[in-house]
Amino acid sequence: MFVDDKADMDGVGITLAIGALKALAFVYDVLTFPVYVMLQRPWRTRSLGRRVKAKPITKDTKSITYRSTTEPGPVHITLLQEKIDTMAKMFDYVSRTFPNKRCLGTREILAEEDEVQPNGRVFKKYNMGEYRWKTFAEVNMLAENFGKGVRELGNDPGENVAIFAETRAEWMIAAHGIFKQNIPLVTIYATLGDEAIAHGLNETEVTTVITSFDLMPKFKKILSLVPRVKTLIYMEDQLKTLDIAGYKNGVEIIKFSEVLKKGAASSIVGVRPKAEDTAIIMYTSGSTGVPKGVILLHKNLVATLKAFCDSTAIYEDDVMIGFLPLAHVFELLVESVCLLTGVPIGYSSALTMIDSASKIKRGTRGDATVLHPTCMTSVPLILDRISKSIQEKISKGGNVKKILFKFAYDYKVNWARRGYSTPLIDKVVFGPIRAILGGRMRLVLAGGAPLSPETHEQMNACLCATIIQGYGLTESTSSATVQDFYDKVYGRVGATTTVCDLKLVNWEEGNYRVTDKPFPRGEIILGGENISAGYYKLPEKTNEDFMETDGRRWFRTGDIGEIHPDGVLKIIDRKKDLVKLQAGEYVSLGKVEAQLKTCPLIDNICVYGDSTKQFCVALVVPNQQQLKDLALRKGIGDLPFEELCQSSEVVRAVIAELNEHGKKSKLEKFELPAAVKLVTEVWSPDMGLVTAAFKLKRKDIQERYKHEINRMYAS
Repeated sequence: MFVDDKADMDGVGITLAIGALKALAFVYDVLTFPVYVMLQRPWRTRSLGRRVKAKPITKDTKSITYRSTTEPGPVHITLLQEKIDTMAKMFDYVSRTFPNKRCLGTREILAEEDEVQPNGRVFKKYNMGEYRWKTFAEVNMLAENFGKGVRELGNDPGENVAIFAETRAEWMIAAHGIFKQNIPLVTIYATLGDEAIAHGLNETEVTTVITSFDLMPKFKKILSLVPRVKTLIYMEDQLKTLDIAGYKNGVEIIKFSEVLKKGAASSIVGVRPKAEDTAIIMYTSGSTGVPKGVILLHKNLVATLKAFCDSTAIYEDDVMIGFLPLAHVFELLVESVCLLTGVPIGYSSALTMIDSASKIKRGTRGDATVLHPTCMTSVPLILDRISKSIQEKISKGGNVKKILFKFAYDYKVNWARRGYSTPLIDKVVFGPIRAILGGRMRLVLAGGAPLSPETHEQMNACLCATIIQGYGLTESTSSATVQDFYDKVYGRVGATTTVCDLKLVNWEEGNYRVTDKPFPRGEIILGGENISAGYYKLPEKTNEDFMETDGRRWFRTGDIGEIHPDGVLKIIDRKKDLVKLQAGEYVSLGKVEAQLKTCPLIDNICVYGDSTKQFCVALVVPNQQQLKDLALRKGIGDLPFEELCQSSEVVRAVIAELNEHGKKSKLEKFELPAAVKLVTEVWSPDMGLVTAAFKLKRKDIQERYKHEINRMYAS
């Protein structure tokens, strides 16, 4: 019998190393425990985490209504005392309060240079400088001038103006400029398809569109679909000038800076809005069809500002890095909270955020390294990708690195669950990970889709930051629930905010009732000053989804939730995602996707269920490296990614991996896809298959892959 002495010795060495680490940690804990107890006071953290955050105010066998137990905070009270009920009043107030403080920052691009890659290909990369800042007083003046400049171009108060641009300082300046003139702002995602963009612009009858240098070529094609558009204002590029040849005749093309000059020289008197006036017509990303314009009043926006300030800890030295689409209600309102509280915002993009980003010149610094932000927003897909990249790097390291990381991670998580922080471990082990985002990140606000508990806990530990999950919709001005800072129970989305009541109502078809044990369950209905006025030019849909009762405006979300004894909400289903299979079992597609997406093999997944069939199928975007590793483990060979996706043997191996992962995630057998199609293309907003917040656009995905779906069922 052959014995691998080296393998045995390695195993003994690993066991000894783990034993030594545990012994060292035990000695360290004994010596430092009294100090940590006195300094960190973990009982306070545990007590705050367990406190009741919302209580029922009405209850019967068909519904329960919950209200927050949190008292209005200092900023909320100030808004009431100062009678601030519009965005125009808000920015006038902050420019008086923080006139000389940094407000909006843009990174200087010094040059765009060719960089030769190891494979010989040449990519364009940025050589970037420092952030250039405008103070609150300067931004307020620029906004005032921009609003007047738009008026000089012929746009009167009450006449809609659209912003179709990526996130940047000029976006926010333009928005506040037109708020100051009581001009409704139409926001459209820069990643929507041409027809969806044209639909929003035509429906709102805009004649003026504010866009950017990068999107002007795209708009050249759209102009033929939007006959009312007569003026294009574009935000200039730092290095390039625009060639205006080939644009539709009769359309005025004007630089952003020229509009500012017109406004500065204007004698027009500003027309300030009232609380009931429309601030924004925000087009949803259309996850279930044609984008709808959600009407948000100034009072809706101010209500959410109050709610977010009550639920989030904000410090004087905070700095935000802004990169998610400002056309998304979540990003816009979080950035508005920063402005309200004097927190500077430095703008970035996925192409330049970190040192290894695709547009950053080798050897130079990404935006986060220069800015050193303390807070940011994110969507779960981005956090999932960070999580998987961390796992991938650790798995490629040597045994010593793996052992050290796993020990440090388990050590930190165990102490964190008891209310302690681990500063030494944070600095030694997790410091390099934290440095990726600038080294000072303390708060990440996650929204737009459910965040898996596994990713949530891992990101909290590895980034040495608090990840706070929230729940809201465009129709509720992003505000509904926010996770408490001290709540360490993952997989929940927090209690209702101070401006919003939350009602659970029985949904008999799905068998969800408020009398269910151990927790009341039902459809989530939201009510308060944050609830939208309705859908633009869609009165029937507005009457279907919105209602007025108990002196409040309410919105039927279509989401299914359960409320725990501490008043915290957990999203458990969605009415539109529920499919009844032939045998009568209900499958929540969103729930299954959320669980399977935590499998390292999966970058994205769309589960499909046909009610005439007995099983589900899935379209899977696999992680390239993980798929190659799986193929090698199964002895299939080192084939190109495209060939692996076509291999029936690889597909069977993927199904087996999903079944194993699904069982660990406590999914039922009928919930697991019986057939999968491996997709080689990454689903992006540009393709029209996911929204700007990376939610699946089911109808579009099913239409694009209908032949593959039919083949899976036929097989």
